Amino acid sequence: MNRDQYLPSLDGLRGIAAFAVVLSHIGLLLGKDIPWLNIGDESVALFFALSGFLMAHLYGDKPFTFSCASDYLVHRFTRIYPVYLVAICFVILLSIVPGLDYFQPITGAVQIIRHVAMLGSSGVFWSIPPEIQFYLFFLLLWLCFEKPGQRQTLAIALLAAFALAMVLDFPGPGILLLSKIPYFLFGAFAGRLFHSGLFLPSNTTTGVAALGLLAVFILCRNLFSSPATFWGVQTALIATIIVYLSACEARPSKAILAAAPLRFAGKISFSLYLFHVPVSFLVTKALPAPISPWLAASAMIAASLIAATASHYAIERPSRRWLLAAWNGRRTRQTEPVLTEVPAPAQRGPLDLSAVSA
Repeated sequence: MNRDQYLPSLDGLRGIAAFAVVLSHIGLLLGKDIPWLNIGDESVALFFALSGFLMAHLYGDKPFTFSCASDYLVHRFTRIYPVYLVAICFVILLSIVPGLDYFQPITGAVQIIRHVAMLGSSGVFWSIPPEIQFYLFFLLLWLCFEKPGQRQTLAIALLAAFALAMVLDFPGPGILLLSKIPYFLFGAFAGRLFHSGLFLPSNTTTGVAALGLLAVFILCRNLFSSPATFWGVQTALIATIIVYLSACEARPSKAILAAAPLRFAGKISFSLYLFHVPVSFLVTKALPAPISPWLAASAMIAASLIAATASHYAIERPSRRWLLAAWNGRRTRQTEPVLTEVPAPAQRGPLDLSAVSA
């Protein structure tokens, strides 16, 4: 990411969302019902809106060429898949250990293939398929963003498809993009608006609103009971507003969201999201019984943070660096001039170097 495009507060927001997911699974891992920690859906909604926002902010005004689109897809793949595959293999290993009884197993050829192909739904892995599908769908949005005046037909078709999906209440299982499309789409539109610079409120009110709305959004279902399902246009709109106001980096919100601990949590957030459940499960198996739930929860959180940090530096960063170096090296070789050897002429004399093709 270009440093001019870097928004520290969004790293912090991502860190809060990841940590909230960790908290949301403590009750499940301890075998206790803790209603006030049921904040996982809200956190994932923020992740989805963040993805839409950042893709549009970072790529929306770049030229849509084969080279740029290829770079975009490779960067997305190297960001997600290597550490995701390691996490999948780790859970598969836990699932087949005799007597361990891992509670979110991935077993059998069909389930293993589904998860390796990023179409699985075990545990936290359910949210990866719609994310990956959005990265592909974003290519269509990118076309519209690049030259809106020339691609009105495509834009109208996409809006019509969204309207139909909304009428049908965004059908399909959670692993399909269609069921979560408003979060990504609203986030993408917000990213383009932010990048345009037309509306960037950065006063104290904006900062207070960002923090207040974030707190209410995460805790709302614990404060107010509602028969309505969580996933839908309303929560997508709220999640997008939170992302947008946070990106404006007004002083009150930036002081918290851009603080070093939260930014670090944001950097390791993907590993934290992927590994916290299996790592916490192993902690519960290792702890003596009986033990205070508070001590157990603290041990799970600490172990998850340590594992995520190790994963970020030992898996995420090296694999991304190696794969991108290989990709850039391949592209460089393709664009370098190639010297082809020309047979020497039949008659004796010096070789005519002008005959060598570039």
